Amino acid sequence: MNPNMINRRFSVAPMLDWTDRHCRYFHRLLSQHALLYTEMVTTGALIHGDKHRFLQFNASENPVAFQLGGSNPKDLAVCAKMVEEYGYDEINLNVGCPSDRVQNGSFGACLMAEPALVAECIAAMSQVASIPVTVKSRIGIDDKDSYEELVQFIGTIADTGCKTFIVHARKAWLKGLSPKQNREVPPLDYERVYQLKSDFPGLEIIINGGVTTLEQAALMLEQVDGVMVGREAYQNPYILAGVDNLLYGDIKETVSRQEIVRMLIPYIQEQLHLGLRLNNVSRHILGLFHGEPGARGWRRYISENVSKTGADEAVILRALEYTL
Repeated sequence: MNPNMINRRFSVAPMLDWTDRHCRYFHRLLSQHALLYTEMVTTGALIHGDKHRFLQFNASENPVAFQLGGSNPKDLAVCAKMVEEYGYDEINLNVGCPSDRVQNGSFGACLMAEPALVAECIAAMSQVASIPVTVKSRIGIDDKDSYEELVQFIGTIADTGCKTFIVHARKAWLKGLSPKQNREVPPLDYERVYQLKSDFPGLEIIINGGVTTLEQAALMLEQVDGVMVGREAYQNPYILAGVDNLLYGDIKETVSRQEIVRMLIPYIQEQLHLGLRLNNVSRHILGLFHGEPGARGWRRYISENVSKTGADEAVILRALEYTL
């Protein structure tokens, strides 16, 4: 894909243990235009582990971005080259995750305290890869949370030529709050992200955090270049079915939840044939009927039968009967 052709008006956030390749295949059935992100993968996992396991994906997932975790410019450059060779459309550096594991590895949100190092990392990746290299950050960390510090952080990295910043509109408390609390406790400050776009009109600013409806996303797009949605897209995935019409102007008939399930069945059969367990795919579709009649029966039937010996696509088709 031509780097200039990536449309980031709407994207699904990278979410650890959630946005794996099976989840992304499912999400792509719901929206043809949303930009999808991988889970964060560390440089160590790619360099020292089974890189194919982490990098493989289905071509139908495109456009898809790969999120890296790391702080060593040389290692990130090696991984950036791998990511491009596998056919991803974007490389994203995680500068927002607040977990202890990430802090112990000196990357993620703690890198917001080291803008010069982040700039060095971005420059190293950009030198070896022709696809866009982007940054996902918070609005601040701990007591380094002034708007001036955020401006310095963005400006330092933008000087490398980086044009796209995804900003989770919450600060992160690296001490005292769990990753889950860091997604909920620090207050959202959308105005700060809007101000960034105003002060850096030449940059592409994507807002993230607390978005639960496409109507909310549409309003935000009046102030920023794109909206990234996380938990709502995973727990209530059918929200994605409206993205192409409402946010991209691609007017087409909306596909029903039941039709989406039937479209997924051949993929499930293929994965089972390759030796994967049904739960590898089915866990991502439990929220498909969120708020709809039969949703509880759908979830319960899958959950109770997914681990039984010989569980296959028939489990999903029987669960579907609860929703008809």
